[in-house]
Amino acid sequence: MAAIVLGGKTLARQMEAELSARVRVLKERRGSVPILATILVGDDPSSATYVRMKGNACQRIGMESIRIALPQTTTTSELLAQIDELNGDPRVQGILLQHPVPPQIDERQCFDRIALEKDVDGVTVVGFGTMAMNQPAYGSATPAGIMGLLNHYRIDIAGKHAVVVGRSPILGKPIAMMLLNANATVTICHSKTQGLSDLVGLADIVVGAVGKPQFIKGSWIKDGAVVVDAGYHPGGIGDIELSTVVDRCFAYTPVPGGVGPMTIATLLAQTVEAAEKHV
Repeated sequence: MAAIVLGGKTLARQMEAELSARVRVLKERRGSVPILATILVGDDPSSATYVRMKGNACQRIGMESIRIALPQTTTTSELLAQIDELNGDPRVQGILLQHPVPPQIDERQCFDRIALEKDVDGVTVVGFGTMAMNQPAYGSATPAGIMGLLNHYRIDIAGKHAVVVGRSPILGKPIAMMLLNANATVTICHSKTQGLSDLVGLADIVVGAVGKPQFIKGSWIKDGAVVVDAGYHPGGIGDIELSTVVDRCFAYTPVPGGVGPMTIATLLAQTVEAAEKHV
């Protein structure tokens, strides 16, 4: 039987249609429009592209976005002041600080300055802890998008062994906690892990979140596994060598068109939810 393609594009379009209807309700009944504020520090072209894509997505569903561009020389205190201003703006329901920031900035301190109710990208320590304890919180957008994909395509998670390769605070760690909360048995692997290929070979669900192109070889992955590739690199390849596993796995996320579209759709969904709670 052919593998199930966990297509994020189709699901993201469905989500945007539903979100457009919810935004219209907010406009008509409450007289308010959800606003997502994005902060870009420096001149990284990839980050600028991501911010622009998020702004365009806001437009598509009738939301508004405020784009704040700060110079490469911005200090931690200057960025904190900008975040404080947005925290105090009642029009803004969501705040996104684009990662990465220049090296002179204390990124963690700035992430944690975002008000919890406006942390729609799930980057604060408090938000992560709340989510990990299985309490209501906005999860990191990419991991939450992955969970949305798995749920939409009715992938069994409970009782399965999930191996997450990568432990970043906005991807590897939160997706591990989300899978654990969904009753998977979770192994987190990282740069110090020994016997990585053997561990990956035990997985019913493999999540590639390591940030290195085709680092996870298809030959490591057992037949019938669910393969989730959260990476994206030049040339349209991910963290997993998908070409050698798509004919053997139960389901997989394509690159591009799998996890990526779900990140932005989830960010929009969490911003709209924050707006609904606000009104």
